[in-house]
Amino acid sequence: MSRPTRLTARALVPALAAALLALPAAANASTAAPSGAGCDRLDDAACLLPFPNDAFRKNGQIAFRTSQMPRNKDGRAIDAAGWKGLDGFSPGSAILTKVPGLETDAALKKTGAVSLSDISKYTNKTASVLVVDEQTGRRWPIWAELDDNAKAGSRLLEVHPAKNFLEGHTYVVVLRNLKKANGGAIAAGKRFAALRDGRAKSSSRYNKIFKAIKKAGVKRDRSLFLTWDFTVATERSLAGRALSMRDQAFAQLGDTDLADGTVQGHAPLYTLQTANYSADQNLATKAQAYAQVVEGTVQVPCFLTNNCAPGSRMVLDASGRPKQQGIYNARFTCVVPATATAANPARLALYGHGLLGKETEIVTGPDVSKMAAESNTVFCATPWIGMAAEDIPNAVNVLGDFSNMPTLADRLQQGFTDALVLGRLMASPSGIATNPLFQQNGAPIVRTGSIGYDSNSQGGIAGGALTALAPDFSHAVLGVPGMNYSVLLPRSADFDVYSKVMYPKYPDQVERPLILDLAQLLWDRGEGDGYAQHMTTDPLPNTIKHTVLLDVGLGDHQVTPFQADVEARTIGASIHTPIVPAGRSPQANPSWGIPAIRSYPFTGSAIVYWDAGPAVVNVAPLQNHPNSGKQDPHELVRRTPAARQQKATFLAGGGLVNPCGAAACVAAPDVG
Repeated sequence: MSRPTRLTARALVPALAAALLALPAAANASTAAPSGAGCDRLDDAACLLPFPNDAFRKNGQIAFRTSQMPRNKDGRAIDAAGWKGLDGFSPGSAILTKVPGLETDAALKKTGAVSLSDISKYTNKTASVLVVDEQTGRRWPIWAELDDNAKAGSRLLEVHPAKNFLEGHTYVVVLRNLKKANGGAIAAGKRFAALRDGRAKSSSRYNKIFKAIKKAGVKRDRSLFLTWDFTVATERSLAGRALSMRDQAFAQLGDTDLADGTVQGHAPLYTLQTANYSADQNLATKAQAYAQVVEGTVQVPCFLTNNCAPGSRMVLDASGRPKQQGIYNARFTCVVPATATAANPARLALYGHGLLGKETEIVTGPDVSKMAAESNTVFCATPWIGMAAEDIPNAVNVLGDFSNMPTLADRLQQGFTDALVLGRLMASPSGIATNPLFQQNGAPIVRTGSIGYDSNSQGGIAGGALTALAPDFSHAVLGVPGMNYSVLLPRSADFDVYSKVMYPKYPDQVERPLILDLAQLLWDRGEGDGYAQHMTTDPLPNTIKHTVLLDVGLGDHQVTPFQADVEARTIGASIHTPIVPAGRSPQANPSWGIPAIRSYPFTGSAIVYWDAGPAVVNVAPLQNHPNSGKQDPHELVRRTPAARQQKATFLAGGGLVNPCGAAACVAAPDVG
């Protein structure tokens, strides 16, 4: 099976290594994190542990200092300035702490922590690991695991939300009755024990924490190992910048009512011509599957330095609002099937490409050409800048020094503006439908008005955020999706390559999950994790509601299905049942907490699992490492005719139909 994302990643190893060697180095510098003044001191494994933690939030803002941040092997601490302005932590935060004595899976099992194998047990009265809402005392669904990517002695306890935490809410983490593998009790550290037992004065913050755990029925006694709190970022902190960029761009097109659901104003300026792939035989061959392939540029307001080039930063005004720096030309490609005629005009859909890829994926992907012809759809794509092929050198810089993480997050948000403006060019009656390349005998071969959004892999991850922002499409298909890169990466086979850059630069295995968690605070602004609460029925300000289909490949090697489940719970999706055939899930209660679809066609948001069967695909491991062995099903869903038919009907507004009958859905790719 052809796997463009994986093959691209492997081909990049020499380039990544060369770029890494070019990074500046400082000899004989220490990587050890500080554990003194300014650190929490309840977990001295790293200054910022436990994490996330309101000990590092002051006056309603995240208040990291560079001296507290992890260092790379050259002794360079991550520059905390890039995190300025955040008012809370990620809604998908991986909760991290180091528990001496709780370092093996046997100890975690003896402790009785709720695991990914059965999330429903988070409500058990004696649960040893729990997260409660500080205001209500209600438990939040979570699972706990040990970092499977670290050696013994360096494994952090990781606690994950099974549904994203609510924006602006404060949560309290509780660890109690922790056990060693031999069943012996793990005693609290001396600093927390003094606080717990009243031998040290409680701050007003800890008075609230102890009040919250009492409300949750947790005793303040010697069984309590550790408790702390954290506050989740608000909608404004997560989505405010992207919303401002969108609203400024559309105001320039004469459309200020984006919740109206109609296309107002005028189309953006653009160029368009027939694509010429004479210099690229592969693209030329693939383009033959279409009646025509066109390419062009669309004028987009640029809110970054350096004309929005890779590595650029967002420019903010005095109030923290993105400030336009000019106009730049975002390139795009459209593919037109032979079925699109003046007598039978095609639907229009944006397409989101895969990891560090290009917009020409719509030309090279055989599934796109088949779906275009089968559903009479014209697909158009623009690069996911920030994480497109052209951003690879900057991605290397980030992996070697996470001080550069803002450059990746800022350009991802600019990429949303690019895609939304391209969408308006497609949807507007004065847009591409008026171009001779999209006409036949003077009549358009495409339908204007509402468009659709289809995607795969990275296009599904970032596409969740794009959907929450979109004024011109109400239905989106997120193919083999997930959210929250800090959780996705350790479970992705793609990260086998990129870890070869990051890990030598950050050799401290305790701090690696913390670094990814820190990165996620910025990544949230550029992927679905920061927007999921508003993706469907609780829209962002001045935004329409959306209906979303999550298409999941059971056992996916690149994007773990477990995070697709987290996304489904967060957006309020329902699930096709049977979810998977009997015996094909490692979970006692597969996709716990997601309601079953009762009848078809189904008009709400949905998640559908597709299984290629035990002879083809292994199920995903519960541990936080990639699936492996047999075939990677990452591309099998989109290559299955029944799945393409289902999502084409969904994008056309016909609801979710059921091509699988009373059985689980089977991934059965067509040939060629």
